[in-house]
Amino acid sequence: MSLVGKKAPQFTVGAVINGEEIVDNFSLDQYLGKKNIVLFFYPKDFTFVCPTEIHAFQAKLAEFEARDTVVVGCSTDTEETHLAWLNTPKDNGGIQGVTFPIIADTSKVISMNYDVLGGEYAFDNNTRTWSFNGSPVDYRGTFIIDKTGIVRHVSINDGPLGRNIDEFIRLIDAQIHVEKFGEVCPANWSEGEEAMTATSEGVASYLSKHLN
Repeated sequence: MSLVGKKAPQFTVGAVINGEEIVDNFSLDQYLGKKNIVLFFYPKDFTFVCPTEIHAFQAKLAEFEARDTVVVGCSTDTEETHLAWLNTPKDNGGIQGVTFPIIADTSKVISMNYDVLGGEYAFDNNTRTWSFNGSPVDYRGTFIIDKTGIVRHVSINDGPLGRNIDEFIRLIDAQIHVEKFGEVCPANWSEGEEAMTATSEGVASYLSKHLN
């Protein structure tokens, strides 16, 4: 079941913040009523596509912050592994210089609650044992959560498929526009462009002007 339109699953867990400090009580609750959230999951530290995405989020961090939005990363690696990667320079494949929080979902509970874990546990009644089918790391899941804690967007990529960070900025702009003006945002809409009213007259007017 999609989480869109539902409360984002909450958690309190270990994380690395500011690129250097391990905390054991990180929670999204601190942002409720204050910030939108882009929560993104990635497969593993010390891999290949992952550092390109993480640096791309960092490069756009000021643009997210200008929209009252925080960025939070998550994988199933430990806090210590996150910290080691954060202390590794870019030219060695590291993510040194990244400042947004990175969550350590070592129990995989967060990943399962957000339905991004690349596999599932199975119990064999005959042998009374548990097994795991698939790869116990995250897909590239991205969740936009509004200030009230409601999930407004979900996208999930397979491991080899890197994300377009600008698209999440566009979606946040659209969410902000909808909240501010009560209009809806048509296909390929970008900030500053005309939106439309959610009526038959509104869509007819938009189509006649833009798609003829």
